[in-house]
Amino acid sequence: MSWSDNFRLVPRLAVVVIAAAALGGCFRPLHGVAQDGTRVQDKLAAIEVATINPGNHDSPRLAYYVQSELTYRLSGGAPGRGDKSAPHQFKLETTVRESVTSTIVNTTTGNAEAALLRGEAEFRLLPAAGGEPLYSGQAVASSAYDRTPQRFASLRAARDAQIRVGTALADQIHTRIAAQFAAGKIAAGR
Repeated sequence: MSWSDNFRLVPRLAVVVIAAAALGGCFRPLHGVAQDGTRVQDKLAAIEVATINPGNHDSPRLAYYVQSELTYRLSGGAPGRGDKSAPHQFKLETTVRESVTSTIVNTTTGNAEAALLRGEAEFRLLPAAGGEPLYSGQAVASSAYDRTPQRFASLRAARDAQIRVGTALADQIHTRIAAQFAAGKIAAGR
């Protein structure tokens, strides 16, 4: 590279530095301090995760995985809120459904060799005292797994897929609610 090539890069570099400086204040960490001065994690810890309803007869295990993950993520891994001096301000109601689709079928035996587990969750964040939902949404996740003639291996693969889908659904719900708190769109007094 010659001196003239380096000299042409200076204006481009200056534009990049100026743009970075101008946009530097626009971004705020999701789990930082919210606009009203409170920590997002404190608001998330104030959410009670209601028992998750399985939307179809195949979903009770997925509902358990989603509830367990949500409880852990919202509390930040802290033990349950045993003190009654700080009651929950919000209640999270969730319904999950799952479906399994065979994606690869062996033409010789007619048996499915792979499957796709798809999970859907509908959630509503309500005030603890009841009332209209403060925020609601839907999350979707899927995970593929192998089916084999070995029965227990297939059952374990299906259960692992449920765990992956449950974790992904809980992560989506957690992130969406945290983003609403960080943006100041959900307030406890509403």
